[in-house]
Amino acid sequence: MVNLTCRDDLKKALRTIIGSKEVYFQPPESQRLTYPCIIYELGDYNLIHADNGKHHISEQYNITLITKQPDETIGKAILELPMCSFNRPFINDGLYHYVFTIYI
Repeated sequence: MVNLTCRDDLKKALRTIIGSKEVYFQPPESQRLTYPCIIYELGDYNLIHADNGKHHISEQYNITLITKQPDETIGKAILELPMCSFNRPFINDGLYHYVFTIYI
C-alpha cells in the first residue's frame, strides 16, 4: 500500500502509475503537454474540529488523467491510491479526461 503524506508523495505515486514524468502540478495554460499525462491541483482543505480547535487538516487534490485513447488501466491504478475516488469522465478537443479526487 502506498503511504501518501504530502504532495511530493502523491507526485511520485502518480509518476509510477503513468510510467513517465508527464505529471504536472497546476501547470500554466502555456505549458505544452504530452499525452497521456496527469494534471493535479489543490482542490480544498478538509478540517476536522475537536475540543474547540482544528484537530486535523487534510488536503484534497483533483487529479485529471488525459489520454488520446480511452484508458481503463491507468484510471484503475489511480483508484488504488488510498482515499481516492472517481469523480467524472469527459471528452474535450478529442482527448479523454478522467477526474479523480484524493485526500492526503
